[in-house]
Amino acid sequence: MTDAPLQALAVRPATPADAATIYGFIRDLAEYEKLLHEVIATEADIARDLFGPAPRAFCDIAEVGGEPVGFALWFYNYSTFAGRHGIYLEDLFVKPQARGQGAGKALLANLARRCVAEGLARLEWSVLDWNAPSIAFYDSLEAAAMDEWTVRRLTGEALARLAKA
Repeated sequence: MTDAPLQALAVRPATPADAATIYGFIRDLAEYEKLLHEVIATEADIARDLFGPAPRAFCDIAEVGGEPVGFALWFYNYSTFAGRHGIYLEDLFVKPQARGQGAGKALLANLARRCVAEGLARLEWSVLDWNAPSIAFYDSLEAAAMDEWTVRRLTGEALARLAKA
């Protein structure tokens, strides 16, 4: 009977009707990462950017028994060294009560299939260094840690100052 949840597992592209669900997942992820105070996006932002006339970000929903249990929000990036596009996974989240049923792996496998089908160079993402369960999961998939890279970010006043330079 352990296969029953796997048989009921499905991954599908998000639709405009999923905007509230996606926004809820984003807030749940931020809470898990202890970053809820940084969420300034609104449901309207998500609806506009994922389902507007020229979306630049995309989302897949994992369902178990027809109920949304997780999401993968992603966009295309480009590798100048490979000379090909890739996919950057911005967010991956599965509800705690649904973990261990294969939803996270199914979402990643779906993106991996997209990469292979489209001839993309890679699938990449970031993980918080304290998130041991996720790191162990990614290690089990043989995802390589990019330890030699340090993420840098400009936001707020620093971004505005550089823009004026």
